[in-house]
Amino acid sequence: MSETPISAEASNVRSTGLVTGLGLFDCTTLVMGSMIGSGVFIVAADVSRQVRSPGLFFLCWVISGLMTVIAAVSYGELAGMMPRAGGQYIYLREAFGPLYGFLYGWTLFLVIQTGTVAAVAVAFGKFLGVFVPWVSAETILLNLGTVPLFGHAVALTVSSQQLIAILVLFFLSMLNVFGLRVGAGVQNVFTVLKVGALIGVIVLGIVWASGHPVPVASVQGFWQGAHWDLATLTVVSVALVGPLFSSDAWNNVTFTGSEVTNPRRNLPLSLFLGTTSVCTIYLLCNWAYYRVLPFFGTPHGGLMQQGIQYAAEDRVAIAVAQVMLGGRGAGLMAAAIMVSTFGCANGMLLAGARVYYAMAKDGLFFSSVGRVHSRYHTPASSLMVQAVWAAILTLTGSYNELLDYVIFAVVLFYILTIAGIFRLRRTQPDAPRPYRAWGYPVLPLLYIAFASFVELALLTHKTGRSFAGLSIVAIGIPVYYFWRRAAALR
Repeated sequence: MSETPISAEASNVRSTGLVTGLGLFDCTTLVMGSMIGSGVFIVAADVSRQVRSPGLFFLCWVISGLMTVIAAVSYGELAGMMPRAGGQYIYLREAFGPLYGFLYGWTLFLVIQTGTVAAVAVAFGKFLGVFVPWVSAETILLNLGTVPLFGHAVALTVSSQQLIAILVLFFLSMLNVFGLRVGAGVQNVFTVLKVGALIGVIVLGIVWASGHPVPVASVQGFWQGAHWDLATLTVVSVALVGPLFSSDAWNNVTFTGSEVTNPRRNLPLSLFLGTTSVCTIYLLCNWAYYRVLPFFGTPHGGLMQQGIQYAAEDRVAIAVAQVMLGGRGAGLMAAAIMVSTFGCANGMLLAGARVYYAMAKDGLFFSSVGRVHSRYHTPASSLMVQAVWAAILTLTGSYNELLDYVIFAVVLFYILTIAGIFRLRRTQPDAPRPYRAWGYPVLPLLYIAFASFVELALLTHKTGRSFAGLSIVAIGIPVYYFWRRAAALR
């Protein structure tokens, strides 16, 4: 072998304490594995109830897919310019200043990354309950009563489902302490398995479709309620929360920038390959749901009567598997979702810890979080701090509540980061750009415009939760100045 990779790795260990060890395949599985969690198996029911039209239902998935891919190919320029630990945190810091970078890292830690991984871990417990009935939100292990919070009574309880979620978070965090390749290996295996499971759903859907016609109501009402006006666009924008949440975390690979081999090529390429693959799979999966189950349904009755809209506990994928495979279908799909959520949680825990590590290096987080393990060269402290906070979040609310808090903040920072491309083109025109955003400036501007409309729709239709997400970002401003003052005194 050439000595170049070895010397490059040694140089990276000396400068950051982290090792270079992620190739193109690892990066692509990190993109795909972080994106594919539990959302694609669950959110179809909620989206269908909001839009009430198969045509608008598919439009939501097409729009979210296009938005995701446009954002990813735009981020490729920034990833190639600044392949460092922290990714998006670094991009915002360089484009707009350290306050913007901090606000992203702060929100990522408080709700975006940890809130998402908490929701995914809870979903793992939810589907484990298919095999082990004791694991349930109704099995209360600890009950400390309720406390009033913002005018609402909050139950201080711990269920067996939450306990399983917390155990998963700490188990995977510990695995990632034992070396980059350990975490990457887990990610590769589970991503291959869950992509295989989704392709299996699509193939079974094709087989089913060849022998079963589309329900008449689904065909006749395909564009029901679509008036192609501002009201319809608003409904679609609000309903995008589910598909966007299901497609989120594709940017996690950028957090590992300093650990990627040939990052100026592999980061942009993995972003494109990963997002286009997953968004295509998502669209085809939802087509399979549509072909197997009636789109319209009622809350009562059997699988076919409930349809997509009212699938039991919103478990659309399980309902589809039961129709196609009978009694064993529910178990097979539940196992697939457990594999999917386990791998998703691993990828998000691996990547997220690198952001808090980078913040600590800048003096904007606890100094211990900026240290790496002397033997394994991983941000061990950052991994464990992240796990503790994510575990706390599993106890704070339902899956949908976490989803709404997360997506508003996520889209806000995507808009800012893509706007950063324009600013950096002006302020750093001579910086090396091995890859330039495809379709610039039209596609980035298109993303910013539509994403801004989505944010406006969320503010007007999910006001409380959207303002809660915005408030979390705003609270970070005084915290930033506190950290800066503390760092100056050290």
